[in-house]
Parts: sequence; structure tokens; C-alpha cells
Amino acid sequence: MRGFPNSMWSLALCVGVAFSVGDHLSAQEKDYTIESCVNSFSEEKIVPTKVGYQYWFADKDFLDGRTIKMSAVAPGKSTHAPHQHPEDEFFYILEGTAEFYLNGEKVIVEKNTSLYCPSNSMHGISNAGDTELKYLVLKTYEKK
Repeated sequence: MRGFPNSMWSLALCVGVAFSVGDHLSAQEKDYTIESCVNSFSEEKIVPTKVGYQYWFADKDFLDGRTIKMSAVAPGKSTHAPHQHPEDEFFYILEGTAEFYLNGEKVIVEKNTSLYCPSNSMHGISNAGDTELKYLVLKTYEKK
């Protein structure tokens, strides 16, 4: 099943609330409604990738570049090779087994584990299990 597990809704809500706290005046100036602040997983809105799919709960335009995305990756696959970028990034494992790569080191982790990638660190995540890997990605994109 591709749906977002019901048991994770409270986590997503808490992560979303914690992630949105800050001094972002332009976000406070927006007119948010209950309709624009609730995003339920919908298979019609998934974005297919070469190794699975992704679903944006909050894209770059929703809240000043701050994003929450769910990625799903097939067994033995990676979304992309290890890479680096100026933004830091969090992963939260929802389902499956992940291999996390950070600056030359690797670790295997299971669900309910968070992973932090400091800015400009070489990092990557792969599915190290035999079932689909699902994880949240929390990141703030630089404004251009």
C-alpha cells in the first residue's frame, strides 16, 4: 500500500509544527486557511521517480522554502548517489531499512530513526532492505 500510515499522522503534524516555528515574517503575512494547512496523502499527486516515488506535503512555495517530502524507494535502490548541497537536511525513516551515508561512513537504520545531514556534508540514503523504504525529508531551500 502506498498510503501514508495512519500511525504517522501525529508525527507528521508534530514535525510540521516544529518545522514551521521561527522568525519567518513573510510566512506570517500569508493568509493560511485550514484547507491550505492540511495535506493528506493522495496517490493522484505522487511524483514517480526512477526508483519509486515522492510526495510533497509542503513544497518550496508553501512556506518560504521549507519543505516536507515523503520518498519511497524500491529494495536495493537509491534516489541518487551521495551528494552535497549548502542546505542542511533531516530524514525520518517511516518504513523499511535504510543505509545512511555521511562523510565516508555508513550505518544501517530501521523505522523511527532520524538522520541529520549538516550543510555541505557528503550524504546519501539507500534502501538496504527487501521491502519498500519510506522516509520523510525536511529541508529548507535557499531563496534565489
